[in-house]
Amino acid sequence: MTRRSCPCGLPEAYGACCGRFHSGSAAAPTAEALMRSRYCAFVQGDTGYLLRTWHPRTRPGTLELDPAMRWTGLEILDTRDGSAFHSTGTVEFRASYRGGSLHERSRFERVDGAWVYVDGEFLP
Repeated sequence: MTRRSCPCGLPEAYGACCGRFHSGSAAAPTAEALMRSRYCAFVQGDTGYLLRTWHPRTRPGTLELDPAMRWTGLEILDTRDGSAFHSTGTVEFRASYRGGSLHERSRFERVDGAWVYVDGEFLP
């Protein structure tokens, strides 16, 4: 049996990679790990995880994902701060989907020790 790598682009299997964050058995240790797990949640359609990992001051009341959207890959372009030694961080990425891509610089903060997504700036 072949194990498929996680949708976030890392070689580990989903359960050993982003799946452990989605299930709540582990917390993302860095802003980049949270960003990867959020991308994976978009791929999986896991709105609960997306809302749980959104900063309380910027989180929408509800989130509806387009079931026709097919995410096809993630490329991390840059990271600033966001390690265990920081309280904030940014991750610039390109997320590809069938028919195009999304280029964003996302901001992350720690809330009660856990990384959360604050907001993002779309880039050309």
